[in-house]
Amino acid sequence: MASIQNAVLDLKNLDLLANGNSAIHRLDARAKVLITLVFILCVVSNNRYELTTLLPFFIFPVVMISLADLPPLFILRKIILLCPFVVAVGIFNPVFDQVILLQIGPLGISGGWISFASILVRSILTVGAAFILVGVTGFTAVCQALERLGMPQVFAVQLLFLYRYIFVLTEESGRASRARELRSCGKKGQGIGSYSSMVGHLLLRTWQRAERIHMAMLARGFTGEFHASRQSRFGASEIRFVLAWSTLFIFLRLQNVSQLLGSLITGLFP
Repeated sequence: MASIQNAVLDLKNLDLLANGNSAIHRLDARAKVLITLVFILCVVSNNRYELTTLLPFFIFPVVMISLADLPPLFILRKIILLCPFVVAVGIFNPVFDQVILLQIGPLGISGGWISFASILVRSILTVGAAFILVGVTGFTAVCQALERLGMPQVFAVQLLFLYRYIFVLTEESGRASRARELRSCGKKGQGIGSYSSMVGHLLLRTWQRAERIHMAMLARGFTGEFHASRQSRFGASEIRFVLAWSTLFIFLRLQNVSQLLGSLITGLFP
């Protein structure tokens, strides 16, 4: 339970990073959402056996982290937390795809291992881009940008409420877990039968607290509209930002830059 609470606390800290004042932070949220979507589409649309094509895409998270002054180790730790799930998804690729596609001396690498590495790299890039987006924008501003880009307001509000409900659920589950440990008097627990009751009470308590939060929001005049702390407009800086990065992503998607650089280097130094 402590590890779950720490992970949720890290989400809060990630959201607090959006209060920075860098040039990236000051950009309109719609520009950052658009460029993140283009980046993710260009990354995931690569062939499952493409690996070297994905490597130049790391320029985007590196540049964004540097310009926005985000803590790179913090972002990296968040990405590593999701790696076990990615490994669980692609670990069987080498078992079902054993055709040798790459020969390095006596070592033959099957297509399964290449596709597994491709899944891992694509997951790191896409998840990292999502974390960076929240870190330079804030989740509330992201939902507001999605609404202004055409998402129905009800979906955007529900997405924001779902994000907020995670914190409510975690806080209430922490209280229930501590109460259970105190009632166990130093033992490991009160048996498996106590879990069903605890889960039921947890859902009721989180539901009731969410209702109280909603009533408090209505009392403060909430009408379903977003009120971001940073107001901005889509101007010339945002247009240059979107066009520059989109052009680079499309170029990297259509051309294998790693292969071109390799051919150039081998041509210069035969």
